[in-house]
Amino acid sequence: MVTYTTNTFPIGDYIPAVFDDYNANLFIDGTVIYLSLWDTAGQEEYDRLRPLAYPQTSVFVCLFSVVCPSSFENVAARWHPELSHHCPGVPIVLVGSKADLREDLETLSQLQSTQKFPIGTAQGEDMMRSIGAFKYLECSALRLQGVRDIFDFAVRASLSTTHKKKGGGCVFI
Repeated sequence: MVTYTTNTFPIGDYIPAVFDDYNANLFIDGTVIYLSLWDTAGQEEYDRLRPLAYPQTSVFVCLFSVVCPSSFENVAARWHPELSHHCPGVPIVLVGSKADLREDLETLSQLQSTQKFPIGTAQGEDMMRSIGAFKYLECSALRLQGVRDIFDFAVRASLSTTHKKKGGGCVFI
């Protein structure tokens, strides 16, 4: 979200908070959409606090790292059950992040040393179908690739669903 709202990749000592929120305006099909973007902490110690941010959510953007198989596994084991429990019917856009690291020799070497491999696009698409997500996308925030597409598709997911909110805005978590 930092990359999307600032159009730069945070270098250095970026430390995410429990809840970070950002605001942005996006033009979709000639209409201005006001975005309220919330980045929530995923650690288990926030499991009871995190759902307090879910009411009024128009769409969820669920990210995993394509070079962290456990984060991919958490989509089905943890995130999809939590989101569908607290907000049934709210669309999910599934995103594989850090796509640039699929080609990084050091990252590949670290994965191979534990007999693991990057998550492929086909695996992401299979997960999308498995959890009933609206779309599967990949991005590299470092290279500023695919980041804007995530939010364009998320807005379209929010607007296309029957689970519409009044007020003309979108709340992303």
